[in-house]
Amino acid sequence: METIGIIGSGLIGRAWAMVFARAGHPVRIYDNDQAAARNAVALIAQGLADLHNAGLLSDTPGNISARITVHETIQDTLKGVSYVQENTLENERVKREVFSALEAAAAPDTILASSTSMIPTSSFAGHLNSKARCIVAHPVNPPHVVPIVEVSPAPFTDARIIKRTMLLHESIGQVPVLIKKELQGFVLNRLQGALLAEAFRLVEDGYISADDLDKTIKDGLGLRWSFMGPFETIDLNAPGGVADYCERFGEGYFEMAASAQSQPRRWSKSLVQSIHDERRTILPTDQRGERSAWRDRRLMALIAHKRNTEK
Repeated sequence: METIGIIGSGLIGRAWAMVFARAGHPVRIYDNDQAAARNAVALIAQGLADLHNAGLLSDTPGNISARITVHETIQDTLKGVSYVQENTLENERVKREVFSALEAAAAPDTILASSTSMIPTSSFAGHLNSKARCIVAHPVNPPHVVPIVEVSPAPFTDARIIKRTMLLHESIGQVPVLIKKELQGFVLNRLQGALLAEAFRLVEDGYISADDLDKTIKDGLGLRWSFMGPFETIDLNAPGGVADYCERFGEGYFEMAASAQSQPRRWSKSLVQSIHDERRTILPTDQRGERSAWRDRRLMALIAHKRNTEK
């Protein structure tokens, strides 16, 4: 099994360590905050225990944890590593510096991948001599539960690097999708952004409360979207499939989009504060950590259900 390097031991880095280690890969972790890296070991153990309790591990948490080691330097971390997953601050300058350090320390054929949520590969890797081996592999939080990975190469990324990255993520049980052309935010965040823009507008204009909007998704659209995408949804929602659906409703959707999005709105401080206050009434600050853990357990149960019922 290929050895994997994880740069950054925060939430995403720890999750990636679990993803690769549970698939059998030796994993080497580095964080410039060594205390955080050491603390990551216990947090990873807890995450693996949760996965085990949800029936999502084929090995014991102890065996998986044994594949994960923490190292004190980037140079030591990348010894024998064939794939690196970077998880540092979402800042282009920081990532440029980190990728310069990775280029210097990694073997020439090592893939250098980033977990960035918004920044295209060419923005942080274009200055490198070996930029052809750089790529984005953007996960969804938490990656050890939600399997989608957006693989987004730059125009200069070698085709063999793209193929190796896609195959690696398929082999570890993730679901890689290829972003064919670079764009800020990739695809998932742009879809989420479109929904958020409309959600903020509907609340700001007094059509609905933030809590009732959340219910509309979690008890409505989200139920369908948990096992099918928007194109399959509309394909099944009209007798004649996609073409029939668009014939029936396309003009209405155009009119809604034109009225809602012709003038994009910034989220005002007062609107954000109002929604924040509503959320804190529903979920006090001191309960957010517990709720996050509940979310992860519910996602694990959903993933287990989907695995057990897939056609």
